[in-house]
Amino acid sequence: MDRNENATLEPLRQTRTRPDQPGADSKDKTKSDGEGNPSSPSRPKIKTRNVLFAFVLLVCAASAFYYFRFIEPYESTDNAFIESHVTPIAPQVPGRVDRLSVQDNQVVRQGDLLLEIDPRDYQARLAQAQAALLGAKSRLEQTKAQSAVDDAKVEQERANLNAAEAEASRAKADLKRYQAVESRAVSRSQLDLAETQARSAEAQVLAARSKMLAAQAQLGLSRAAIDTAAADIQQSEAAVRQAELNLSYTKVTAPQSGRVTRRTVEQGAYVNPGQALMALVPRQFWVVANFKETQLARMRVGQTVEIKVDAYPGLKLKGRIESLQSGSGARFSMFPPENATGNYIKVVQRVPVKIVCDDILDQFVLGPGMSVEPTVRVN
Repeated sequence: MDRNENATLEPLRQTRTRPDQPGADSKDKTKSDGEGNPSSPSRPKIKTRNVLFAFVLLVCAASAFYYFRFIEPYESTDNAFIESHVTPIAPQVPGRVDRLSVQDNQVVRQGDLLLEIDPRDYQARLAQAQAALLGAKSRLEQTKAQSAVDDAKVEQERANLNAAEAEASRAKADLKRYQAVESRAVSRSQLDLAETQARSAEAQVLAARSKMLAAQAQLGLSRAAIDTAAADIQQSEAAVRQAELNLSYTKVTAPQSGRVTRRTVEQGAYVNPGQALMALVPRQFWVVANFKETQLARMRVGQTVEIKVDAYPGLKLKGRIESLQSGSGARFSMFPPENATGNYIKVVQRVPVKIVCDDILDQFVLGPGMSVEPTVRVN
């Protein structure tokens, strides 16, 4: 009975202790690991922790490099816009638009014809002024000729005066001779005749002197008329020049090269002096960037700037700082903020910085008011 039982249980023991069975192998391995090497389960954790720590150090180093290489040396803002000289085009004389030569957003060069006002009225005024100038010149010639005649008349009257004075001297001498002779040698009628001739000669001298004075006065008037005619010529010449200017103003030309913008006039419309007809935007422009006042500590005139244009994402322009405004933008606004109150809240102010562009590309349409993002290298 015992022998049979041992024979039956022997295969079961061999099955339990067989090394190639999974259950026994796992149990023995766990027992061996638990008793022989207690630190082997934490090795993967230590390895993972070291890798994570190295990765964090690498990320920190890369972040520090990126910050000190690409962020710390630069100051940027998105509160920046393109500015330019916008020239309003207005006529200097009134009239009806006879010809319109440009369209909206057309590129023009300096001196190109923009529009022409009907010139017929101004041509007539120019002809009238030229005729008045010719009349003034003719009057000047007449007064010069009259002055020459009056001058000759003065000389003639002076000669007559000299003759009268000579005749008066002779008559006086004759009278003195008759008066010096005894009364028996000269008749009374001869003496009376000598006295009459002497008085007549004196009268003729007075008349000749009066005529000479009148001729001299007339000569003075003639010379004054010459001055008046010369002044009339100058006035007429000024009127001609003004008429020529007004005629030239009928052709409105571009004062500089640029792009026509906001054209509000149409052909046939009546325009008045000073009326804005269109605007001309030249190619020269700059950027006004409103930086925070806390960003200005390291900004200096002449520092290089990289400008990104919102309208053209791939476009990057080069520029430099030209000037910094001496005051915040709010201080120079139409209604500056009043801070003398009890509930004052400190707000970081914005200071306009003028940036000029070194390169201007004709293939891109850039104009005032467009948004840009400048980045200034401050060190």
